[in-house]
Amino acid sequence: MNPQVDFILAEGCGRCQWHQTPKCKVHTWKIELSLLREILLSCGLTEEVKWGQPCYTENGRNIVILAPFKNYAALNFFNGALIPDPHGLLIQPTENTQAGRQLRITDSKFILDNRDLIATYIHLAIDAERSGKKIISKKTEEYPLPDELLIAFKNINGLEQAFRQLTPGRQRAYLLHFNQPKQSATKTSRIEKSISDIMAGKGFNEDYRNKKR
Repeated sequence: MNPQVDFILAEGCGRCQWHQTPKCKVHTWKIELSLLREILLSCGLTEEVKWGQPCYTENGRNIVILAPFKNYAALNFFNGALIPDPHGLLIQPTENTQAGRQLRITDSKFILDNRDLIATYIHLAIDAERSGKKIISKKTEEYPLPDELLIAFKNINGLEQAFRQLTPGRQRAYLLHFNQPKQSATKTSRIEKSISDIMAGKGFNEDYRNKKR
């Protein structure tokens, strides 16, 4: 057991302004997260902290992240698309998510009644990682450029050139982030908040991720 995870479950992950307050999502799902943690540890995985969240690995390879959300707690499987899912429990978080899948939990009773089933999914995720199979990712040019970004390209000098000069991986991360909301205003807000980083040649949320490593 990693003492950093003990701290996260007690105080929150520190990823938002609600850290160490009753509004922190960790507190909402503390019982469920603790139960899921027990199952993860029973599967022989190494418990680490990555991106401010409990991450479970095998031989240095990421298998699953344990995370609280507003309406559920979840096991986020990095290569969940490779896991057999006869019970239909795995959810594709967004239409643009390629590899990741979530097993969402909304009450502790489901965990208590299905410990073996949840452990089976974790072992299937481990087996998928060991198999060496890879998910063929979309090419950058297959991701749509939202209209809001095209407008920003026209209105802000140098923005399109700076975006095109980013690595393909960084471009894809931004496009996933920009395309996720349904509301145009939300897309525009996300683009505006990212302009300075794009112009500086940085990836999406790059400073935050580097800080957490």
